[in-house]
Amino acid sequence: MGGRVWTLTQTDDTLWYHVYNNQDREKEGNDRKRRASVSLQEDKSGKRSKGTVKSEEEPVPVTEQDTEVEENMLRNYFQLNVELRGMYSAWGKADPHFKCIAEIFRGVRMLRQDPTECLFSIICTTNNNISRIQGMVEKMCQTLGTELCQLDETTYHDFPQLSAIADSTVEECLKDLGFGYRAKFVQRSAKQILDTHGLQWLEGLRNVPYPQARDALLTLPGVGNKVADCVCLMSLDKAEAVPIDTHMWQIAKRDYNYAAGRNPKTLTDKLYQDLGDFFRQLWGLNAGWAQSVLFCADLKQFQYLKQMPHVKQLKEEEEK
Repeated sequence: MGGRVWTLTQTDDTLWYHVYNNQDREKEGNDRKRRASVSLQEDKSGKRSKGTVKSEEEPVPVTEQDTEVEENMLRNYFQLNVELRGMYSAWGKADPHFKCIAEIFRGVRMLRQDPTECLFSIICTTNNNISRIQGMVEKMCQTLGTELCQLDETTYHDFPQLSAIADSTVEECLKDLGFGYRAKFVQRSAKQILDTHGLQWLEGLRNVPYPQARDALLTLPGVGNKVADCVCLMSLDKAEAVPIDTHMWQIAKRDYNYAAGRNPKTLTDKLYQDLGDFFRQLWGLNAGWAQSVLFCADLKQFQYLKQMPHVKQLKEEEEK
């Protein structure tokens, strides 16, 4: 994240992190490894208390400025300025089903990703599963990204620059790596951005309204409604964007009785928009964050949590 390799661990009220130097600094003899923390507690005013900082194995001095920059990067990436408790409470009051699910899925937080990394990672998600997507993104970083450092015999690479992805040789390269038809969308979208808009265009979409940002993304090869909404939500500060995929379509029908009696077989553009509007009306301006909670709760690896006694009791009370 941010061209650096981090390791994180979380206690009840603190996020601890290590930052590792990249290869260039290591060549200069600086093998700094620092441990610092970010407080996750809030006082009554809603403000977070200043985190403490500890350092270990420091061949060179670590400045307060270094720590402040890194802490701000983490706060920005995890959007720690967004107070979840109040939002969960509001969503629960508006939506009894959400209230039940939220009891075991507290703290689900949207990352504020780099727009370039987010866009080209999300293009890889079309008709794909999570483990394969992770492998594809890792291969793209290893092949096109800058090597950052080695940690526990694993080499870590930065996400590729836009110019590297746009190169004319990249499509065939990605096909060889198993990207299939997505390879052309990755390379051609990068080229279109550079040729038509420039390097700062994606990040600049953070400063325009959600509908405008979404429509702009839809002009790119391989970007449809879901990809555009994912990028808007996960990297462009559009909290009202609600990506609708198979999970959310099933959730809408199963848990909200959406389209009862009609049972449309395909998710058309109009139905996609209507579903997004339905959830935005239900959950409000931060509907995309609420959607992410239900999305996580619907994943197979978390189903066992729903069998916990206190959750089953809440579900029974909801049904009454």
